[in-house]
Order: sequence, then C-alpha cells, then structure tokens
Amino acid sequence: MCARHMRLAGLRDADRSLSTWAASRIPHGVGTVLSAVEEIAESAKLWCGVADAMAWLGGGRGRKAAATGLAALTVAQLLSNGLCKQLADRPRSPKEWFPPRRGRRPPRLLLLLLPLSLGTPPLSGHTAAAVAFTTAITPTWPAAGAACALPAALERVQSGAHYPTQVAAGAAIGLASAWLTHRAPRLILRH
Repeated sequence: MCARHMRLAGLRDADRSLSTWAASRIPHGVGTVLSAVEEIAESAKLWCGVADAMAWLGGGRGRKAAATGLAALTVAQLLSNGLCKQLADRPRSPKEWFPPRRGRRPPRLLLLLLPLSLGTPPLSGHTAAAVAFTTAITPTWPAAGAACALPAALERVQSGAHYPTQVAAGAAIGLASAWLTHRAPRLILRH
C-alpha cells in the first residue's frame, strides 16, 4: 500500500472513531433540536433570518453586524462550494456510523450559491457559512455572535452528513472568510 493510501486509511479510521464517539454522546433531545437547526440552516436561511433580525432590532450596530455577517457568509460559500469542493472529492461518512434517531431526516447535499458540486464534498459548506457568519458578527455584536456559536459549531457534527475532518475544513474556510471580510476594505484602501 502506498503512503498516500495509508494516510487516507488513517484519516478514515480517525474520522470513524470521532464520528461514532460524537454521535454516541449527543442526547436524543439535543440531536432532535440540532436536526431542526440543520434543516433551517439549509441554503443559509437561518443566517439570513438572523441577519434580518439583527438589522431590524439592532439599530446601526445590528445593520453593520448583519452586513458583515452576510458578506462573510457569501465569501465562505464561494470559497467552499465554488472552489474547494471542485478541487477535491471525498465521500460522505457512512450512515451506519450514526445511531438512528426518530424523526431525523437524512442529510441532504447542499448547493448553496453555486450549483457546481454534484459530487460529495471534501468539506462542509454548512459549517463554512455558519462559522463565517458567526465569526464576522462577533466583533460588532458579541452577544449575537455567542448566541450563534452553538448552532454553528454543532449542527453538522451530529447529523453524520460529514466526517469530522470535513467539518474542521469547513470551519477553517469560515474563519478565513470572516478574516478576509474584515480585512479586505483596509487592504484595498491602503493601495
């Protein structure tokens, strides 16, 4: 077996261990709530709704946080779905790794902004969008960022839609997108 196949086998074993451990630790009631959050987050509806609420209820601070969050979410979706998912292909985690839950619908493949990815994703676009939005709004409105952090962190982990490493890759894209959204205006104005 070549070194690349051995690394991939080791990655799959680590993902299996983390996935089954995480799935066995999430209580049924919490899993049901997170499944509902995941369904609402489909196509970024959750984050757009949060942005609407912040803009409506939060005055100038809320409008600034909403605009920054939506900009970061857009960058994350373009990077994750439009670029990264095209460069690498990896199958989703097998359903048998996760215990069945009553009322839980099977995860669906996301095609958020660009309908480019018809294969299985190397990263979680859900996580990229959620982390980008949450990270981008936090400096402007820390309480709103804190409220968004839990669903952003957990909604894809518990469903079995992705390997833990795919969720981690999505989180990295989200963090980079939020950083870029905050830094790009300063970098552009400097030149």
